[in-house]
Amino acid sequence: MNKDESTNELIVRLAPSVGSFDRAEWNALGGNGNPFVSHEFLTAMEDSGSVGPGTGWEPAPIAITDSAGRLLAAMPSYVKAHSQGEYVFDHAWADAWHRAGGRYYPKLQIAAPFTPATGPRLLLSDPALAAPLLKGAELVCEQNKLSSAHATFIAPEQLALFEDAGWLPRSDIQFHWVNRGYASFDDFLGALASRKRKDLRKERSSAVEGLTIRQLTGAEITEAHWDAFWIFYQDTGARKWGQPYLTREAFSLLGQRMGDRVVLILAYDGDQAIAGALNFAGSDALYGRYWGCTREVRFLHFELCYYQAIDIAIARGLNRVEAGAQGGHKLARGYEPVQTWSAHWIADPGFRSAVADFLEREREGVASDQMYLGGRTPFKKID
Repeated sequence: MNKDESTNELIVRLAPSVGSFDRAEWNALGGNGNPFVSHEFLTAMEDSGSVGPGTGWEPAPIAITDSAGRLLAAMPSYVKAHSQGEYVFDHAWADAWHRAGGRYYPKLQIAAPFTPATGPRLLLSDPALAAPLLKGAELVCEQNKLSSAHATFIAPEQLALFEDAGWLPRSDIQFHWVNRGYASFDDFLGALASRKRKDLRKERSSAVEGLTIRQLTGAEITEAHWDAFWIFYQDTGARKWGQPYLTREAFSLLGQRMGDRVVLILAYDGDQAIAGALNFAGSDALYGRYWGCTREVRFLHFELCYYQAIDIAIARGLNRVEAGAQGGHKLARGYEPVQTWSAHWIADPGFRSAVADFLEREREGVASDQMYLGGRTPFKKID
């Protein structure tokens, strides 16, 4: 995977890690809008051992440089030995290809690891570089006998770049909270139907009874706070995935390298933290990532993960809250159905044709589901 492909003095190359790139150069391409494509986040995953040897996520970023070595474009990508930690499910594709005598793994995954949050997957100094960057991904697959390449949770404005390159689009649904210029949580509640408004107030009151909620960011977050949150995260990870994806060191590195973009919400019973939720702030969105608890308290999950996130988004003037994958229960709490997008390149023509047919049918179903769910939000109905 170390062969360079040069075209018109542009060099498309496969690098061993995001950490092999200059932080300022990488971040200049990624911008400050999305925390999960930042050099800080991606290298925290690498340096903590959350990705790399033994994880099934081998860093394989693809980049374009000029003849002077200046970084012009890049994509965070990984050679994957499984389909875990992606949140766009292709297990059925893998099974079908194996039954047909093919070898689905390894594959190339273009993503922020373990993060079902929308964001740029092509980091470009010029939109014209999208085509050679994607061609580079295809060549990496062909030269190294990878079955396919998959870009997940693509920022909607980048989807056309993948489609123009012939990649297959796939859609799904998440639930996002949209800030329509609310001045406060009560202002948001005023947009809801009366019964729903009362339900949310009762949930918030019940969730925090006898507890203290603290929002921490930057230098306020100590290793003791991370120790407490690690216990919460391990419990949730064990129940959801069998074992946690992130190592304990990952949280320390995230705090050190990008603490000003982290919002850690902890619930205390006296001096004891009993639950927590971890969020990351972008330029226009708050991203809810992890939650856990050592004691079940009714509605506390909703308070820490959804209602506190709304409070933060309003206070910071953010446009939306992305609260993670799945979760129809978010609908009743003011989170609306939004389409998310991925794009897929399949090496084998016959397999590609079968996947394309499947995706066309699937997109029709997703669009229908979104329309149905959109009619069931808790907002006041306007005749």
